[in-house]
Amino acid sequence: MTGPAQRPVIVTGGASGIGRAIVARLLSAGHPVAVFDLNRPEEDADSGLLHAFELDITDHAAVAKAVSAFADRVGAPYGLINNAGWDQAMPFIDSEPKLWDRVIDINLRGPLNVTHAVLRRMVDAGRGRVVSIASDAGRVGSSGEAVYSAAKGGIIAFMKTLAREHARQGITFNSVCPGPTDTPLLESFDESGRLAQALMRAIPMGRLGQPEDFPGVVAFFLSDDAAFITGQTISVSGGLSMHG
Repeated sequence: MTGPAQRPVIVTGGASGIGRAIVARLLSAGHPVAVFDLNRPEEDADSGLLHAFELDITDHAAVAKAVSAFADRVGAPYGLINNAGWDQAMPFIDSEPKLWDRVIDINLRGPLNVTHAVLRRMVDAGRGRVVSIASDAGRVGSSGEAVYSAAKGGIIAFMKTLAREHARQGITFNSVCPGPTDTPLLESFDESGRLAQALMRAIPMGRLGQPEDFPGVVAFFLSDDAAFITGQTISVSGGLSMHG
């Protein structure tokens, strides 16, 4: 039986941003980690603890194949971090169904695919941790991100529902909601840097989130200390959003 440091974990979108920081934390703790991403991580892959799978998480068959390959190498996944995400900011009234489809596919259907592929293995093993990186946009809305907000709100509800369905099977499901974070996604919205400056003025802690602000809470949800916590949603936003 594996100990906490040897439990296999899958991280989607683990080649950059928040996902990359989470992968680094998990590797440092001794977890075998599979990165599911369209891009390969900069670190050497397929050696030691890191296993890279270049794939599109919106492809159900490709996801199932990758999960099987990882399980064959290191054993059934103990943890899943649904981190991959994408958006293109614009007012909803100016958007088109083609954009809606892409946003929903990446931010909602992708996590459905990966969770579906690992869940039976977790049920059979009688254990598991699923942590989805949602967004405060899914809790309080975000101007210019209507469809993204809807998809992230869907992820939060998805986690809560699975938490109820599998509460007696040793599997927990929780969501982490980043506030404004200094990632390539934010940069794509804000070429001038004005939005970042406005956000820093609005955030009580006076700065944007950094990718390194998130691995700690993810590691906690994966740990034995969080064994009795499920169906919960926590914001990591420097105090921008506060929920009781």
